[in-house]
Amino acid sequence: APKSLPTKLTEKAISELGGMARFVKKGQIVWVKPNIGWNREPKFAADTHPDVVGTLVRLCYEAGAKKVKVGDNPCNDAKDSYENSGIAGATRDNGGEIVYLDRSRFRDMKVGGERLKDHPVYPDIVECDLVINVPVCKHHGSTRVSLCMKNYMGVVEKRGAFHQDLPTTIADITQFMKPRLCVLDATRVLTAHGPTGGNVDDVKITNIIAAGTDIVALDAFGCELLGHKPAEIETVKKGKEYGLGTLDYKSLHMKEYSLT
Repeated sequence: APKSLPTKLTEKAISELGGMARFVKKGQIVWVKPNIGWNREPKFAADTHPDVVGTLVRLCYEAGAKKVKVGDNPCNDAKDSYENSGIAGATRDNGGEIVYLDRSRFRDMKVGGERLKDHPVYPDIVECDLVINVPVCKHHGSTRVSLCMKNYMGVVEKRGAFHQDLPTTIADITQFMKPRLCVLDATRVLTAHGPTGGNVDDVKITNIIAAGTDIVALDAFGCELLGHKPAEIETVKKGKEYGLGTLDYKSLHMKEYSLT
């Protein structure tokens, strides 16, 4: 079958970063962390596009990964969310291992943040050789945007603690996770009624994949796609204050390519 545009965009983005072999060494175990928060079909843009996830799994194996695991801590029923988002199918088709996060396995870890001191995190994710953070670009009711930094809320339990101060706690968990590779799925963007989305009228088809090693720059770029100034979004501003990356993403001389 011909490759979909999200697949081709993902391949191009990773190839322009120097290829997956820059991040994945032979024999390593990789965790691909999409947003699979919601039991919604891909057209509603509440979850990461399945083709983006499947492509990353395949590229990891091509780079010599021993095992590629895919999992998240969804808000809706995990099995339904994994299946209806298309992510379970895309993972299986590319030889990845689907992981349902076992609630009893979360373990208190020393996050050492400003707000999050010790917090239950999923050990298998932290213990992988590489975590690829692959969120969808969307509107969010509480934080206005849901992008790369916020996607790390899927590696923890007790998310109620986050809601007392979302910008600080999200920066805390981001700092703890030490981001190395983020792939922002903006193939279609949820512009309103996030994080679950209302109907397809809220979804804008943009056909963009942005990938890189600077999580703040990617989130700043995502803010602009959603119509915000990055400096006005608290989570992203906090990421910059923490020294996690660059708010002025244009200063990084990002390369831009279009596929026809």
